[in-house]
Amino acid sequence: MNIEELLIDFELQSVSGEQINTKDLSKKSALLIVVTCNHCPYALAYWDRIIKLAKTYEDDNMSTIAICGNNTETHPGDSFENMQTLSKKFNLPFEYLHDPSQHVIKQLGAERTPEVFLFNKERQLVYKGSIDDNWENANAVMRAHLEDAIEYCLDSSEIDHPETPAVGCSIKWLPENMPI
Repeated sequence: MNIEELLIDFELQSVSGEQINTKDLSKKSALLIVVTCNHCPYALAYWDRIIKLAKTYEDDNMSTIAICGNNTETHPGDSFENMQTLSKKFNLPFEYLHDPSQHVIKQLGAERTPEVFLFNKERQLVYKGSIDDNWENANAVMRAHLEDAIEYCLDSSEIDHPETPAVGCSIKWLPENMPI
């Protein structure tokens, strides 16, 4: 990972109906972007943990957004309408954005759902990868990779492990975006 990577400017539609732009997110000390989806068992297992992290660190000036960009032709469960349903089911306390062109998730370098990207106040990428080391059981987590990274980021400290392998389903790419 190139730690100097800067967040690209983007604007995507949220399940709330609003257009969310990176400029709307620029006032926070940290920005967590979660690339996820509605159908993947790994992604489903992590929703509660992501919500808890978002709520825990909101008062510490961290903003959280989730982005779904899976190909809805091959995976209709990840449609915008189903994203709205999931958002209501989990009562998401953050914006859930739709990336139908896959431009943003491709620029981020996302490969899996879920995969997280943490940016500091200068919007430099400081952590990418997994949320923790046990997708199946939140009570058996030994390494809370993302939470550790958030703590370091909010303290303006260097993150010990800026990248961990993401565990989850592969991104369902549009034919024109398939990795070579």
